[in-house]
Amino acid sequence: MGYVWDFFAVARNADILLAGLGQTLLLSVCGIAVGVAIGGVLAAMRLSGRRTLSWPALAFTEFYRNTPPLVHFFWFFYGLPMAFGLTLPPFAAALAALGVQSAAFFAEVFRGGILSVETGQWEAGRALGMGRARLMRRIILPQAARRMAAPFVERSFELVKTTTLAAALAFHETIYSAMVIVTQTYRPLEVYTVVAGLFFIVLFSASQVAEWLEARGRRAGAR
Repeated sequence: MGYVWDFFAVARNADILLAGLGQTLLLSVCGIAVGVAIGGVLAAMRLSGRRTLSWPALAFTEFYRNTPPLVHFFWFFYGLPMAFGLTLPPFAAALAALGVQSAAFFAEVFRGGILSVETGQWEAGRALGMGRARLMRRIILPQAARRMAAPFVERSFELVKTTTLAAALAFHETIYSAMVIVTQTYRPLEVYTVVAGLFFIVLFSASQVAEWLEARGRRAGAR
């Protein structure tokens, strides 16, 4: 006997699912912001040429890039109260976990983009008497930014999908909201199919915007 699909069960609980999607987007935006801020500092430390700065930054990035993100969620939500008596609400714990993990990847994106700029560009800037800060701002970063764009967007999309792990902390994002609906409707196939569709719509739309901005940047750079 074939399975009878019933998406009306999901439609009747659309408010719960959309509220969860809103929390997913909020967590994603905040996680990217934290990751960019910390990742920028880590990249600067890696590029400083000082071992006292570059080695701790390297240790941080390699550790968080090579350990499971779910473990980070558990550390911040369950580990901090047990080890230090510091209790974070689910949103803060999920944000901290996403922030440190995304920072490790963003740091490598930023560092790789800067290092990809040809040595001649650095030498030309110095020949014009530019200091390091002005050289970075006027010559290096504009070129590096175009090369960072694609990997940065890719890592940002991965972060959005990683927010689903926050369901393990009982944070009411999209997956946790879907789990609530499943317990009420007993329609897991329909619910999770709709969830997949929502993520596809959000990320595909964002990818189209990113490609348009990237193409616009290339045209502006060619002038």
